[in-house]
Amino acid sequence: MVSYGNDQINRIENIVGWFESMGLPGFMAYGVALLEIVGGVALIVGLATRFISALFVLLMIGATLKVKLAVGLLGNGQMAGYELDLAFLAMAVYLVINGSKLLSVSQLILQKDSNEFK
Repeated sequence: MVSYGNDQINRIENIVGWFESMGLPGFMAYGVALLEIVGGVALIVGLATRFISALFVLLMIGATLKVKLAVGLLGNGQMAGYELDLAFLAMAVYLVINGSKLLSVSQLILQKDSNEFK
């Protein structure tokens, strides 16, 4: 029988330490992990697409400015650059603007297209 509990706790604690070494509050690592896991699943099923995508826009801007900007667009040979982060940012901005239209849980629950503004 394999136990993953302690390994997962050690990994998130390593990320907390990494956040603190960059001058960010360590508790933000838990928020980022929660957003990436729960928000990613919500985007896959089409639940609260615009809201979750807006949070991902903020996350990608923060990650690019705080971590990746110093290594350049294509990286420095030791670390990847921020080209993929820019692609994710563009995708998140698209979803904020357009929302989810096809086969989304939000559309099934609300019985309307998520593009409608009130």
